[in-house]
Amino acid sequence: MTIQDFSIKEHRLTAAEQCLSPNHNERPDGEISLLVIHNISLPPGEFGGPGIHQLFTNCLNPDDHPYYREIHQLEVSAHLLIDRHGQVTQFVPFDKRAWHAGRSCFDGREACNDFSIGIELEGTDDLPFTDEQYAALTGVTGALMQQYPQINPERICGHSDIAPGRKTDPGPAFDWERYRRSLAGN
Repeated sequence: MTIQDFSIKEHRLTAAEQCLSPNHNERPDGEISLLVIHNISLPPGEFGGPGIHQLFTNCLNPDDHPYYREIHQLEVSAHLLIDRHGQVTQFVPFDKRAWHAGRSCFDGREACNDFSIGIELEGTDDLPFTDEQYAALTGVTGALMQQYPQINPERICGHSDIAPGRKTDPGPAFDWERYRRSLAGN
């Protein structure tokens, strides 16, 4: 996938499945200038189930897995999820504030949700991400940088970069060099 495979209209990625999360609100000043890469799997270490969608839409059943009892009441979201097959789901329009970063700081500025877009990759810190995920992420990133020019390669980071000590994702299995090379060639 390349940037040509993705377009953004009315702050929505046209190639993405749309699954609106209630967990968002208005950005304080409309700024979109940072891209934050995350990883998630629900249950932890398992892929392909409905858990992530259910979490982001407040429908996670605490009886479906012991771990869900700890997290089912969280109100969290991301703008996008890229699953292991490279399929993209959008939960929050880009002009809205998704609840993905929590306590965070980038370049001396706190509350990164106010000005960032959050992309979740289905995965874990220690398992390699798929070729399809890197291809989709590269295409999506290119479209985002074109639509929101304040996002540039220097303003793309991991959750661990903006919440050090609290978060570890996207983790050591995420190949930053590969991703940055693919952006440069896109």
